[in-house]
Amino acid sequence: MEIRQRPDAGARPAPETSATGAATMRVVGAAAIALAASLVIENAVVLAGAPSYGAPIKEVLAYHAEHRGSVAIAVGLQALYLPLLLGFLTGLHGLVGRRGGAGVDWSRLAVAAGATFSAVFAFYAVLWDGVVLSAGNLAEPSPELELAWHMHAAAFALALPALGTTFIGAALATHKTKLTPRWQLLLGVAGGGLLIAAGAANLAIADGSTLLLFVGVPGYFAWMAWLLATGVRLVRARTADRPDNA
Repeated sequence: MEIRQRPDAGARPAPETSATGAATMRVVGAAAIALAASLVIENAVVLAGAPSYGAPIKEVLAYHAEHRGSVAIAVGLQALYLPLLLGFLTGLHGLVGRRGGAGVDWSRLAVAAGATFSAVFAFYAVLWDGVVLSAGNLAEPSPELELAWHMHAAAFALALPALGTTFIGAALATHKTKLTPRWQLLLGVAGGGLLIAAGAANLAIADGSTLLLFVGVPGYFAWMAWLLATGVRLVRARTADRPDNA
């Protein structure tokens, strides 16, 4: 009797496969670091003296009339943030998919939630453009400016649950495939939960409630920390073929 051996039985991965996998990890890691950096720069540019959503509309008008350049930089960074986010999530889904297991389903959730977040966040950025353009032509606040400002706040609040779901899905996907340690899973679940909880108060935030908005602030900073930590781990990875070596 002739015994046929499977060609791939006991075969080791080709060196170029490992090299390609490691290169993909580094690209995905670089995208995560770039995402975190864009968020840090955006917040450093905008948060200095920016009015809260509960500030008087005259203060909102004055700020946007005087700081058009700062807002333009922030919106430009947001335009860069969206393709970086989608690229990171798609690349991460590819990494998780090659390892299989339960992480694949969580990765799909992260990609779907990230796409939803991108759509809502784009609406948020467009409304911010409208606030700035309106403020430049007004001497006194108008009902249209006030409406645009409240809708801008509502879009931000609505984006928070989508970002929280993205965060939780990505944290679970990377943990299930041993790309990240347990502390990053805890950070993702806690931070994502805070973002979802804050977004549930959408109407209150749109009406100017800064207290409820601050519920999501720790989750937002946790997202930046998770991105940076994950990006560094992936960039430093030597091979994509051994999960424990990520």
